[in-house]
Amino acid sequence: MNFLINAVLKGIKQLYNEDVTESVINIQDTRKEFEGQLTIVVFPIIKYSKKSPEATASDLGEYLVEHVEEVVSFNVVKGFLNLSIANHYWSDLFNNELLDPTFGTFKPNGKRVMVEYSSPNTNKPLHLGHVRNNLLGYAVAELLKANGYEVYKVNLVNDRGIHICKSMLAWQKWGNNETPESACLKGDHLVGKYYVIFDKEYKKEIESLKQEGQTEEAAKKNAPLIKEAQKMLVDWESGNKEVISLWEKMNSWVYAGFDVTYKNLGVDFDKYYYESNTYLLGKGTVEEGLEKGVFFKKEDGSVWIDLTEDGLDQKLVLRADGTSVYITQDLGTAQMKYDDFNMDQSLYVVGNEQDYHFKVLFLILEKLGKTWANGLRHLSYGMVDLPSGKMKSREGTVVDADDLIAEMVVTARQKTEALGKVNNFPEEEKENLYYQIGLGALKYFLLKVEPKKRLLFDPSESIDFQGNTGPFIQYTHARIKSLLSKANYTKQPTVNTMDLLITETDLIILLSKYPIEIEAAAKAYSPAMLSNYLYEVAKLFNKFYHEVPPIVKEEDNQQKQFRLNLSSVTAHVLKAGMSILGITVPERM
Repeated sequence: MNFLINAVLKGIKQLYNEDVTESVINIQDTRKEFEGQLTIVVFPIIKYSKKSPEATASDLGEYLVEHVEEVVSFNVVKGFLNLSIANHYWSDLFNNELLDPTFGTFKPNGKRVMVEYSSPNTNKPLHLGHVRNNLLGYAVAELLKANGYEVYKVNLVNDRGIHICKSMLAWQKWGNNETPESACLKGDHLVGKYYVIFDKEYKKEIESLKQEGQTEEAAKKNAPLIKEAQKMLVDWESGNKEVISLWEKMNSWVYAGFDVTYKNLGVDFDKYYYESNTYLLGKGTVEEGLEKGVFFKKEDGSVWIDLTEDGLDQKLVLRADGTSVYITQDLGTAQMKYDDFNMDQSLYVVGNEQDYHFKVLFLILEKLGKTWANGLRHLSYGMVDLPSGKMKSREGTVVDADDLIAEMVVTARQKTEALGKVNNFPEEEKENLYYQIGLGALKYFLLKVEPKKRLLFDPSESIDFQGNTGPFIQYTHARIKSLLSKANYTKQPTVNTMDLLITETDLIILLSKYPIEIEAAAKAYSPAMLSNYLYEVAKLFNKFYHEVPPIVKEEDNQQKQFRLNLSSVTAHVLKAGMSILGITVPERM
């Protein structure tokens, strides 16, 4: 591209005696219906040529064919100059760059990024929304890592508050010392069960008080259960040993359950932060803001910031009684994370219902003069819906992550066995394969959609061995590995004088863009960009595979070696790209 841009600049100077800047030159991929690989958009150049777009394109085309060895022919479509590049250029590119073992890897860029994701509550299991959050956070972190960043994955766990006390109180009242072992339940499911029990019993009390003549609002405040839960929270905050002991025990159950889910999802963390350790943070930041005149006190003693000039509103940052609100601890936690890691960027992977909260948080930190605040980003994402009736959740309200994973593996087993291609696989390999296909389908389906979009996830539709799905890409990789195995493949360069089929040239061009795609997807924090690129690679390889004669039977050794090399690089790109998305590609399917 750079070489061609320079050649076009020289051509404009020679043809029209005009010096133009590089920004005038716009080079794109040639559209599939036209001959050529690269297209120059001529319209910005006509003000220098003083000619029609077609005449300008013809002038430039003739100049490039004469002066640039790699440009072998051209054609003009209106204001677009389509260039055909010599076979030897693509062969050289393939042998010298794509066959290099370091192809697609980036050197460290010296920058640090933190990605905070998951952020569960310890009163219930992870659900479908958490699944999108975890997969998105992990994939973005791996994308940035692949692009040369030093990445820290962190998880801020919401392990305190009234919702935690509700589960604790219900277990205390109705649990009969039940444990995950005695109930044969994962710990997070057991604690979630008591959160649901609390809610049912609380609603009964509300109805009873309403029948006695109280309004719904009054009944909600006066119900004995909610008062007990509030007292338990006060006891927790004052360090009551009995309450703290129960809290530690039930949270340990939840963490053991979360660990299983995280392992099944294939996500990990470098550090955990806990709100029980951070909820008092931020009060110092509020004092700092008052001293700097960023915050102001109202008559009742509460502390606020006025953001109306920024198009927002007034925001409470400390209550009149001196207790924190949510943004108080977020201010303190942001400072603590920066002190811990001194990162250049910090990403918060949080649902779009918190868009306003993060606008306010980042703006406050900027006004406080935090130099690192301009590196803060909110990676907002939309909700995930399921077609009604597709899955029943354990609690009847949300789809449980563990249920979803199990459903995906079952569906993968059913669809794979129906094809009858794994009958001779050992049982252990089959079970591992069903897991890889099921989780690959889930991850790819959720990641191929831009994060900000709300999406409808159909488990059955996601496990399809054709179309834009994870299993299609997995199957393409397995097909290539089978081909390479049959051919006893070893990598070695080939001569650059062979004639290439259009599909072969197209595949080299597409594969060569892998590093560019990684860079672009990392810059946009978009696993969807990488997902859809990998689909295009898999789709084009299958077209190539069906167009050429059987590769293993090819008698021309150079032709055979080149096509095996091309297949091998395709497999490498698919495997490396899917790995960034957290998806395993099987060696055989």
